[in-house]
Amino acid sequence: MDLFYSLIHNDLPWQLLLRFNNQLSKVDLNKLNGTHTNIPKLKAGLVGGQFWVAYTPCNTQYKDAVRQTLEQIDVIHRMCQKYPQTFQCVRSSNEIKEAFKNHKLASLIGVEGGHSIDSNMATLRIFYQLGVRYMTLTHSCNTPWADNWLVDMGENPAESNGLSDYGKRIIREMNRLGMIIDLAHTSIKTMNDVLQVSKAPVIFSHSSAYALCNHKRNVPDDILRKVREKNGLVMVNFFNNYVTCKSTAKLSDVADHFDHVKAIAGYQAVGFGGDYDGVPSVPAGLDDVSFYPDLVAELLRRNWTDREVKAALGENFLRVFQQIEQVKSSPGDDEPIPYDQVQNQCRTGYGYGDQNNNGNSLVLMPTVVMAVYLAYHLLV
Repeated sequence: MDLFYSLIHNDLPWQLLLRFNNQLSKVDLNKLNGTHTNIPKLKAGLVGGQFWVAYTPCNTQYKDAVRQTLEQIDVIHRMCQKYPQTFQCVRSSNEIKEAFKNHKLASLIGVEGGHSIDSNMATLRIFYQLGVRYMTLTHSCNTPWADNWLVDMGENPAESNGLSDYGKRIIREMNRLGMIIDLAHTSIKTMNDVLQVSKAPVIFSHSSAYALCNHKRNVPDDILRKVREKNGLVMVNFFNNYVTCKSTAKLSDVADHFDHVKAIAGYQAVGFGGDYDGVPSVPAGLDDVSFYPDLVAELLRRNWTDREVKAALGENFLRVFQQIEQVKSSPGDDEPIPYDQVQNQCRTGYGYGDQNNNGNSLVLMPTVVMAVYLAYHLLV
């Protein structure tokens, strides 16, 4: 085959922000150096698809996270527009297949971190309309409705004990939209809550096996078994710290994680996670996106069948995506998160009844009018 029909987590848009402030006029992706990803490397790696990540750090939470995320979504769309011979932006499983047939790189959008929606259902829906097809529920910070992996490290306090009631409603809304739920970066309790609440399969877009590297960003065996029961997917991360729990790793170490996920959850639950251009170090032999064929060759040497390898490269993801699309329904959830769960000095409270931009009470306005009326008559 000409391309590996792979759907892989890739942070190139973040590099475009850091290096060029998203000015595509100042970069040629055919000649870009110093990153894990450029067009020649993608072609050499026979890459058929990417989940380009619209990421903004946790320090934007309660500030400009929504704007920053919108800018990253925009730069992904502009990548497709600038390089139409290479990239085809897609929004559905059928469009992914169409891109494969056209020998274009199927380009999807994932939002990495639930703080990007600012605890707002309308923002979630707008992101979906803009082409976002998965959202990682947390990054390395809690949201007001879900706990992140650092809770398990003891570095963040638990705030929602997994998912709050509002968090469970966000899961149901993602199901309704047909948006994929990504559990990478979440706490164990959040994982379990989502696996219980979601009506659709879930993914880990870039996580590895905890049994081989006991890092809290990885997936324990009991969760792997639940992912199998849910018909979900664990897409193996290539970051050295998550592969060997050390600063160095090699290609065979990554293949060990593929073997482990397959052994516990079945080959139907395995995917390629990558995380290129989002991590500072990758294993020797997987230096950039051009090295995917070497990992495929290693899996085949380990007696993975052609069917199992093709499943891990993309067929498993397509199955998950199609199942999620089948769960879509209407109408949506339009009840906002309680104001006391998100109130802060950077947030206004319009619509909540007793909050406005100045912190004054709209409900009390008739009382103010009455006081003025009484004062006037007392003075006359």
